[in-house]
Amino acid sequence: MEKRTTEIKLKDKTELELMRHYKELSDKNFCIEKGFYPLGSCTMKYNPRINEWASRLEGFTSLHPNQDDEDCQGSLKLMYELQNFLKIITGMDCVSLQPCAGAHGEFTGMMVIKKYFEDINEKRTKVIIPDNAHGTNPASAAMCGFEVIEVKSNEKGLVNIDELKKIIADYSSDVAAIMMTNPNTLGLFDSGIVEISEIMHNNGSLLYYDGANYNAIMGHTNPRLMGFDVVHLNLHKTFSTPHAGGGPGSGPVCVIKKLEPYLPVPRIEFDGLKYKRNYDYPKTIGKVAAFFGNFSVLVKAYTYIYMMGNSLKNVSEDAVLAANYIKESLKDAYKIAYDTHCAHEFVIDNSDKKDKGTSTLDIAKRLMDENIHPATIYFPLIVHEAFMVEPTESETKETLDNFINVMLKIADEIKKGEDFSSYPKTTPVTRVDETQAARHPNLKE
Repeated sequence: MEKRTTEIKLKDKTELELMRHYKELSDKNFCIEKGFYPLGSCTMKYNPRINEWASRLEGFTSLHPNQDDEDCQGSLKLMYELQNFLKIITGMDCVSLQPCAGAHGEFTGMMVIKKYFEDINEKRTKVIIPDNAHGTNPASAAMCGFEVIEVKSNEKGLVNIDELKKIIADYSSDVAAIMMTNPNTLGLFDSGIVEISEIMHNNGSLLYYDGANYNAIMGHTNPRLMGFDVVHLNLHKTFSTPHAGGGPGSGPVCVIKKLEPYLPVPRIEFDGLKYKRNYDYPKTIGKVAAFFGNFSVLVKAYTYIYMMGNSLKNVSEDAVLAANYIKESLKDAYKIAYDTHCAHEFVIDNSDKKDKGTSTLDIAKRLMDENIHPATIYFPLIVHEAFMVEPTESETKETLDNFINVMLKIADEIKKGEDFSSYPKTTPVTRVDETQAARHPNLKE
C-alpha cells in the first residue's frame, strides 16, 4: 500500500464555524425526533430517553464481560430477569438473549430446530414459508441448510390452508417447520393459525414465530397459545431499543421446554444464592455471539419493560388503533390492498395511481417535502405498487391527522393531474432471481 505523503491543507476555521458545519450535517439526517416515521414492517417508534440513561450507568459501562460471575451479579441478574419477562410475554419456557438482530434470531431458531431433528434421528430438509412472511425468513432457513417451499396466500391475505395441506401431503416427514409472521407483513392476523398448528404438529413438524410484528399482540395473545414452538423477538422494534443505522439490535430466541437443550450457551441461571453463566449443555448449538450479545440493548429493553409493566397491553392497543384510524381515513382516496380490520400496519396498492402516471416512488418522494419519512415501498411483493404504513403507538392524533391530510393532498394532486415530473420515474433497484420474477410479474417492469 502506497504511503500518503501529500499534506492535506484545510482552510482555517473557527471552532464556532466547525460546530455549525457539523450541526448542518446532522440536520440533514431524518430521525424520529425530527418527523413522522410510518415505516411499515419496521416499527420505528420513539425510544424513551430513560433507556439511554440506564444503559450508560457506570456499573454497566465499566464492566468487562470477562470478569468472574461474582463481579457481574448485577448484570447477570438483569439478564436473568429479562429472560423471565420475555418468557411471560411470549408464553415460552426458555430464552437465549444472545442473538444480535432479528434475522440473527431467525438463524439461531432455525439452527435449534435443525439440531432437534438431528438429535431425534429425523432427516427433515424442507421449511415452509408463506409468501406474506418477512423477507429474511427464506435466507435464514437456507443458511441453515433447509430447502424453502413457499405457500401462497389466499384471497384474504392469509395462509392458504388447502395449499399447505397439499404441501404436507407431498413432502410429509421431510418438512421440518413452517416459519410464520403473525400478524403477517400485510398487517393481518391469521385467523387460521390454530388449524395450521394442528396440521404441522400432526406431521411431526415445528412452528417458528417471527416476532418482528409482536408489538401488535402483546397482552392479547402469545405464540404459545397459537401453537408455536420457537419465537424470536426484535428488541429494537417492540421493546423500544435503537433501530436502523446497522445496529445495535437484539433478537432473543424463546422456545418450548423440549427445545431447551439446543439453545446457545452460556445460559444465565440462578441457583438460589448467585447468578451464573452455565456452559454445561452438551446438545447446545454453541455460541452465536460474543459474551452476552448486545448487552447495552438488553439493558434498554429491560428498562422499557420494567417501566411499562402491564401497560405493554396498551402499547399494542394503541398501535392497532392508530393503524386502523389511518386506514379508514385514507380508504376513499387510496386502494387498500386488503380492506379489513388490520393489526399494527396496512398496505396501500397504488397500481391505480401508477396507471395514471404516478408511481409509489413518486408518492414516497412527495411525502419527504412535507417532513414525513416515506412508508415502506414495493414490499411485500405480493402487492403491486405496495405502500406499507405503520404509525406505531408513539404518535399523537395530531401527527396522525397531519399524515392523513398530506396523503389526501397528494391524492388530490394526482387526481388533478399535477406535474410529478420533478420526481424521476425510475423503478426501484431490486435484486430478483428468476424464481421470484416468475412468482411476481410486477418485478419485471
